[in-house]
Amino acid sequence: MPNVSAEKLETLARALLVAAGTPSEDAATIARLSIAANLAGHDSHGIILIPTYIERVKKGHIIPDAKWEIVQETPTTTVVDGNWGFGYVVTERAMRHTIAKAKTQNVAATTVYRQGHIGRLASYPLMAAAEGMIAMITADSGRSPKHVAPFGGAKARLGTNPICFAVPSDLEGPLFFDMATSAAAAGKITVALARGKEVPAGWLIDAEGRPTNDPAQLRKGGALLPLGGSEGYKGYGLAAMVEIFSGLLTGLGFGIDPSGRHNDGCFIAVFNVAAFRDLPTFRREVRDFAEYLKATPPGQGFDRVYYPGEIEFERERERRATGIPIEDATWAALGKLAGELGVASAMEG
Repeated sequence: MPNVSAEKLETLARALLVAAGTPSEDAATIARLSIAANLAGHDSHGIILIPTYIERVKKGHIIPDAKWEIVQETPTTTVVDGNWGFGYVVTERAMRHTIAKAKTQNVAATTVYRQGHIGRLASYPLMAAAEGMIAMITADSGRSPKHVAPFGGAKARLGTNPICFAVPSDLEGPLFFDMATSAAAAGKITVALARGKEVPAGWLIDAEGRPTNDPAQLRKGGALLPLGGSEGYKGYGLAAMVEIFSGLLTGLGFGIDPSGRHNDGCFIAVFNVAAFRDLPTFRREVRDFAEYLKATPPGQGFDRVYYPGEIEFERERERRATGIPIEDATWAALGKLAGELGVASAMEG
């Protein structure tokens, strides 16, 4: 398993995307946000997905130079049609637009539909936190193929339906919370397959509804379970709410479209902290709260308590210094694709 620098992976991802017809500026955005996921340790949402995105471009499911379009707007709300563009590009621009509204209106919300996969959710609320705002985002795949069974069910009916919050603070690293409402993100199953590993108990059921540790079963009619194990009705409830915000409120609907086209819908909300509290005081109190949590004596089997987002912050520092581990199967797939697209030199160095 090679260890590759973040800079090299960004260069490689950008080269592959440009060779597949993506405008250079957009390719840079996708590469930056994808490798940011690798840096945070979420390899399921990193460079492993670039070949999938390029395959979707070839099929016409993603339109690389799609128009970003506001179809409905008020002083505090926006509806964005991504016109099947890259989700990273569409959603980053939508978040910037929502932040700008919150700066003048204090609270702003946006829905986004008809776009490709948006990757790791944390990338977007962290933009707002950096500007002194609290932000949240939910995402759902609309009528794309589903991976998650409802609590008590034996067949997939829901997406992994993630939700994320980020908060400004005086901490060294950002405080945020980013989670799938399923037991694990579908991409983690892909990583387990690439690494030849089983998945933990409580993640999957097979096509007959039986528990399994075999990641290959997801592609054979199996399903992910909702977050919570024996308390999975809580993750199921969260997943249903995320689908309502990101699927129904956006107009994407629910169920499955036979076309198989991936379609991320998003709900974004941004809150200007200064409209509620003195921002420097709030940032300091969030830091103090995080340090109070960290000072908790660790329980049996644990070395320390982290604040939400701290593990990703530490992993990013480590991986920037030592490189990002890439599965042999993933590296081979990237090399094959680079050769096909005429950018094999991007694998070197």
